[in-house]
Amino acid sequence: MTRIEFPQSRCRIGVSRVDVTPPVGIYHRMWGAAKHDKATGVHRPLTVTALVMSAETSPGDKPDTVFVAVDHCLLWYVEMAALLDTISDLTGIPVDRITVFFSHTHAAGLMGLERIELPGGELIPDYLKSLSQKIAAAVNDATATMQSAVVSYGTGRCNLATNRDFFDPDRNHAVCGFNPEGTADDTVLVGRVQNAASGEPITTIVNYACHPTTLAWDNTLISPDYPGAMREVVEDATAAPCFFIQGASGDVGPRDGFVGDVEVADRNGRQLGYAVLSALENMPPASTALQYAGAVVSGATIGTWHFADTDNQRQSETAAWQHIVTPCEIPYRSDLPDREELQRERSEWLAKQDAAIASGDTSAAADARAMAERMTRRLVRVEHLPVSKALPYPVRIWKLGDAIWLALDGEPYNVLQRRLRETFPDTSIVVGTLANGSKAWYLPDRDSYGKGLYQEDASVLARGALEQLLDSIVSQIRTMLPAPEFS
Repeated sequence: MTRIEFPQSRCRIGVSRVDVTPPVGIYHRMWGAAKHDKATGVHRPLTVTALVMSAETSPGDKPDTVFVAVDHCLLWYVEMAALLDTISDLTGIPVDRITVFFSHTHAAGLMGLERIELPGGELIPDYLKSLSQKIAAAVNDATATMQSAVVSYGTGRCNLATNRDFFDPDRNHAVCGFNPEGTADDTVLVGRVQNAASGEPITTIVNYACHPTTLAWDNTLISPDYPGAMREVVEDATAAPCFFIQGASGDVGPRDGFVGDVEVADRNGRQLGYAVLSALENMPPASTALQYAGAVVSGATIGTWHFADTDNQRQSETAAWQHIVTPCEIPYRSDLPDREELQRERSEWLAKQDAAIASGDTSAAADARAMAERMTRRLVRVEHLPVSKALPYPVRIWKLGDAIWLALDGEPYNVLQRRLRETFPDTSIVVGTLANGSKAWYLPDRDSYGKGLYQEDASVLARGALEQLLDSIVSQIRTMLPAPEFS
């Protein structure tokens, strides 16, 4: 081997950033154990970054694909549908071309319309309206700045993410917390996006899997969690917006998490940010390959290499563009909760909370409040599911030059991206989750069922769902890659 090609994509790209920080005083409580309802301040602003992309030869002035990175945990079904419709109406871009990637920060506030009657909830409808309008404006601004670009892909390593399925011997079942014996993918996939002619930076894409749960019930501030400080580190060094995509993080989170101290979130973010910068420093110039240049006789005979420009054929290969959407019917779990039963249980827990408050039992009131919150979320999970035996799960895949991009509903376990990268070791794979929200919720692997995990309880899908999804993804990627990649 005397020439090494590096993974790249050539396309037209535009990017735009907008501040979407909610007002102080908005409903904020995300955790059942939280004692507060309203946000008391702002740690770091929440942002939206719009990334619009088209094939180099695509006609028209509208992008082929819109990706939006949003600093929120997620939106429920009704709120998500309204958001997408508004973005489409204000941009003229069809809904099926728009993908929203939620960073999944648990410190941004829970923007569900079912919370309007709670303290600070009256601010949610206007905020959601403003959010959709600001996203649409960012998409329009990004569209106006589209330019010929090269995306160069590289990988770094960061051990911020750790497995969080820990067996508690005192309770004799699993809990959601740091598991020192677990496994997590430490891959940081970085995409450096530059103007194809001038090399000027456009954006930096960061794909990493780690639950943004540094900040938990003791935190009362609006915050993007660790992605905020990560972006600051990267953007200070590159002078370009950072576009963060949450990976398959269903069972991974920071070792130092579930705290109220925002400095811990910033420290976690800086750790990831420095890993991104390390990966960027190791990347070659855009549109080049590493070419063996022959021997130089010195004290030793030295074999020399240099970066050489790619030829027209190689540039054509990196400009290849393909997008497929394949429906995958994944069975529901057999014990899917009944809507009416959940309503009844929620009412019972709210009644217990009121009784505990009246009797002065603050501990019992807090427990009842947490259980009522759990029932509320269970109800939201099943309220708008299609009435059938299986969930229609769209597998959305893009082949952009040498790279594969995935947009997946819900929160798959980390093993999904580990298996994909093991199966296709020579391909840069961007694994984007919580894409346009979550109908599936969690997708644990088969072996994680039956352990009493929160993620199993939260999932609406049957055991084996993750493996079925993974098989479908692998099958589709194999149709998009040359045979040597997987032979």
